[in-house]
Amino acid sequence: MNLLLISNSTNYGESYLAWAMNQIEYFCEKTFLTAKTNIVFIPFAGVNIGGKAYPYSYDAYESRVKAVFEKLGYINFHSLHAFEKKAEAIKNAGCIIVGGGNTFHLVAELHKYKLIHVIQEQVKNGIPYIGWSAGSNIACPTLCTTNDMPIVQPESFKALNLVPFQINPHYLDPHPEIDKMIKHGGETRQDRLNEYLAVNQNMKVVGLREATSLWIMGNKMQLKGGKKMVVFEYNKEAIEYEPGSDVSFLL
Repeated sequence: MNLLLISNSTNYGESYLAWAMNQIEYFCEKTFLTAKTNIVFIPFAGVNIGGKAYPYSYDAYESRVKAVFEKLGYINFHSLHAFEKKAEAIKNAGCIIVGGGNTFHLVAELHKYKLIHVIQEQVKNGIPYIGWSAGSNIACPTLCTTNDMPIVQPESFKALNLVPFQINPHYLDPHPEIDKMIKHGGETRQDRLNEYLAVNQNMKVVGLREATSLWIMGNKMQLKGGKKMVVFEYNKEAIEYEPGSDVSFLL
């Protein structure tokens, strides 16, 4: 499999996907994408993109992401929402891209259109997969470590199960400072992940900080970006891994 799982699309003060452009470009080159490669973008996490409410936000989302990939020279770019036969579109894709937004809505739509197994089969057959935020979260067995509000009820929490661990995108360290005088005193991200692990004791969770990603090629996985990632397991001390680390043991 060839997967690029990105924590976030935008860093503060930067343009859309700017921080990840080099990684995306290099990943596309290494997976032999060309200008003619049929790229299929899945926009279903985008419920309120560009100030436009669902379902019109899909058009805005397509335009935003398409502009990025066209800059890289990939001009055969299509959004899945425009296809009547969605499963067939996925089967004809040379690359699958899944954007961020609301993970519950994304998973609900994938189940609605019976796309889970179709995407699984394509990616396991070597079709490159790029996801960020919700798009990274759904590469996991379930959506259960998302940060998103459950605005809809999916048929199932089951996701693509392309990796055997859970990702928490946008991972924030405990007790982030709200301002210079006040610190957060409630539940932290780590507290919530510990709750997940208490009832899923055999699972590992990767806290993927902003501006980091996981690059999977075959049976190898490497942490990319400028920050450490943290791995949580039930009843164990969390362990951090440096950027550039080989973290293939998680596979």
